[in-house]
Amino acid sequence: MARRFRAFSKLVSDSHTHTLEAIMNFFERNDLSPNDDLGIKNNRTNKRINALIAILKNIEKHQTLPTKTMLDTLFHEIANQEDQEGKEENFVFETSEPFSRDTEMEHYRNRYEEIQQHLGNYKNRMQELLERMTYVKGTFGRGYYKLNMDENEFERLKNEL
Repeated sequence: MARRFRAFSKLVSDSHTHTLEAIMNFFERNDLSPNDDLGIKNNRTNKRINALIAILKNIEKHQTLPTKTMLDTLFHEIANQEDQEGKEENFVFETSEPFSRDTEMEHYRNRYEEIQQHLGNYKNRMQELLERMTYVKGTFGRGYYKLNMDENEFERLKNEL
C-alpha cells in the first residue's frame, strides 16, 4: 500500500504532504467521502441527472420544437408556391413555320441596316459635340477642353443617349 501511495504521490505532487492535501481538497470541494458510492445509485447524482434531463426537456419543448414547427411551415409554404408557379408556367410551344432562306436573309439585312443607321446617328452626334469643343490653355497648369453647350442641351443629350 505504501509503495502504491509513493508512486501516486510522484505523479501528483512533489511531496507526500502536498499529495494528501490535494486529495483532501478534492473530497471537500466535491462534497464527497471516500466511502461514497459514485454510481447511479447515489441519491445526489440521481438528482443532478434528473435536473439535467428536465433542463433538456424544457429546451426541447420551448425552443427546439417551436423552431422546427416554424421551419416545417415555411418549407411547406415554399413548396406550395413552387407547385403553383410550376402550374402557371406550363408553356405550350406552337410549331412555327420554318424560315425560308430568303426571309431569314431579309430579316438579318433589315436588322443590319437599322444598326448601321443608329451608328451613323451616333457618329453625327459625336461630330457635333467635337465641333462645339474648344481648347482652353491653362494659366498655371495643363490645358483642358471646354464644351460650349447650355445645361438644357446637355440634359437633352444625356436623355437621348
